[in-house]
Amino acid sequence: MKVLTIICIVLFTATGVAAIDAVNGPTPLQLTVPSGWPQPLYDFKHNPLTKEGFELGRKLFYDERLSKDSTISCASCHQQFGAFATYDHNFSHGYNNTLTTRNAPSLQNLAWEKEFMWDGGINHLDLQPLAPLTASNEMGETLQNVIAKLNRDSVYKRLFKNAFGTTVINTQRMSRALSQFVLMLVSSNSKYDKVMRGELVFTSVEKQGYEIFKQKCISCHKEPLFSDFSYRNTGLLLDTTLNDYGRMKITLDKKDSLKFKVPSLRNVIITFPYGHDGRFFSLQNVYEHYRNKIAVTENTDSLLVKKIPISNIEAGLLTAFLRTLTDTSFLKNPQFAPPGYTITPSFIRYQ
Repeated sequence: MKVLTIICIVLFTATGVAAIDAVNGPTPLQLTVPSGWPQPLYDFKHNPLTKEGFELGRKLFYDERLSKDSTISCASCHQQFGAFATYDHNFSHGYNNTLTTRNAPSLQNLAWEKEFMWDGGINHLDLQPLAPLTASNEMGETLQNVIAKLNRDSVYKRLFKNAFGTTVINTQRMSRALSQFVLMLVSSNSKYDKVMRGELVFTSVEKQGYEIFKQKCISCHKEPLFSDFSYRNTGLLLDTTLNDYGRMKITLDKKDSLKFKVPSLRNVIITFPYGHDGRFFSLQNVYEHYRNKIAVTENTDSLLVKKIPISNIEAGLLTAFLRTLTDTSFLKNPQFAPPGYTITPSFIRYQ
């Protein structure tokens, strides 16, 4: 059996700041592709992963000072215990107690995506953080102020030097460091993955649910990432309070009206509510939509115009399978938690 290893050795001082060997330069960090997965789409040649870059990105990800009033961080909307989505809320709270207008997507396996946001409006991971940082209903800050805050912090100056060779702090370096952190957020160690690797077996109920999944869901939620990352109109009615037309906002093509990116089903059990606007608060709501409530229009996806027949028994079996996609090692990995934890040298293994 082939063993793939992601090595991530992190040493901490008493203050929780990574102790770096500045003489030898950044330490390469390897992202190994899990067995059976496609090659990542992210171009690591322009932003090589390093231990120092990862740690800088982690500190930035959890730093509330990046918001206008120093109360909101990236992690405020992307919580680790919720697979880096906003747990149990359809919309996240932003600056000055405003609300976002879309459900925060889970941050996992981003190296295999080429476009981001529900509408694919951002086409490079390094650019993604700039949107929430500057959005008035999210972090509400300006890039100029963010960089100024970082430059006033001697710890950040040292961390940027360790990661990039000099104390220069700019938007590009900040974004690349954040990318290095989120690129390492790989979820591939669920029960499903262990079954695929021959380590475990499905229960009878899970196996039946898997067969139903392959019959009725896999066209859009393709293994092993459980999404084909296409944009589809799934027959949702327009929320007239939001007037969110999805992909059409980017392409200006009426054929893309109400098309949104197909989300991954990995860790789906704990990433509720569902949908681009979080309108479905349970999987039962989702099943009911696909079997009875699809609004068929000229733009509705051809796979859905006849709806998807799902009996109550099939829904229960399907849920049993979807539970096998929960990756507890990902949800509890201390290397993805806020800085300040004491972590001994360790590594994650995929068998």
